[in-house]
Amino acid sequence: MSDPRDLSETSGRIAVIREQIRIATEQAAAETGGAVEERLSERIAELEAELAELQNRPSQPA
Repeated sequence: MSDPRDLSETSGRIAVIREQIRIATEQAAAETGGAVEERLSERIAELEAELAELQNRPSQPA
C-alpha cells in the first residue's frame, strides 16, 4: 500500500503545478513578442508534462 505521505506530496505537487500553469497561461495572454510567447509556451508544455506524469503515477506500488 502507498504511503499516505507520498500521496499527499503528490497531490500537493499537482496543485502547485496547476497553479503554475494558470499563472503562465495568464502571463502568455498578457505578453506580446515572439520570444516571450515561445518561452512561456515551452514552460507551459513542461508543466503539463510534469502534471501528466504525476497524475499517471499508480496509487499503489506494482
